[in-house]
Amino acid sequence: MNLHPTRLLPGVLLSLCLPLQAAPLDDALNESQRLAAEAQASQARIEQLDDTTRQMLNDYRNAVQQAEALKAYNAQLTELTDAQRKELDGFQRQLDSIERTQQAVAPQMGRMIEVLEEFIAADLPFLPEERADRLASLQDMQGRADVSLAEKYRRILEAYQIESDYGRTLEAWRGELPTEGGSRSVEFLRLGRTMLYYQTLDAHESGWWNPQAKAWEVLDGSARRPLTKAIAIARQQQAPGWLELPVKTLAKEAAQ
Repeated sequence: MNLHPTRLLPGVLLSLCLPLQAAPLDDALNESQRLAAEAQASQARIEQLDDTTRQMLNDYRNAVQQAEALKAYNAQLTELTDAQRKELDGFQRQLDSIERTQQAVAPQMGRMIEVLEEFIAADLPFLPEERADRLASLQDMQGRADVSLAEKYRRILEAYQIESDYGRTLEAWRGELPTEGGSRSVEFLRLGRTMLYYQTLDAHESGWWNPQAKAWEVLDGSARRPLTKAIAIARQQQAPGWLELPVKTLAKEAAQ
């Protein structure tokens, strides 16, 4: 079979052009895929940067909030510190005032104890041990640093109040009456601070304290019944009633 040369030429030319056209198309597809991949990678980077930026923004906002909170807290601490400093200054002024007061009051309290000691020594000799112990406790307290000034003053006033109350009460107690050969148990009776009596336990002898002579003196037998009744009333063993006790003019003058 014979082919005409003019009919073969277009087919040959087409077959030669097809490879030439396929190569640029593949290159374009590859470039498009590469660009798409790069675009995806860029988008991923952008999204990552966006997340990072958002996180940094959140961190920044949190930091700003913390800074504001710390600023407000520091302001409160400054106010609190100033208030505490003023309070400490006030305490210091109070301490200084207390020290000055103590310097002025301490000698006065010492004098009060001395006056109380002189008063007890000059008073009727009743409850000698109890009163002496109270006085010794006050004297010992004066030199103690662990007892506050207010407590010292309170106890001194309390001792004065007790001594004052003695002048308004009727009291009876059993004790030892000093004698030349030693002592003997008797019943004592105190009528305020005016009179101080004694009566033996068998009620056979009665006496009174002579403040001018500073000695005990025996009373006659007429004092026996009144003293027995007065002792019973003082001990609340008998209802209160009219008392006729022997009162010496000498004792009255001494009491005045």
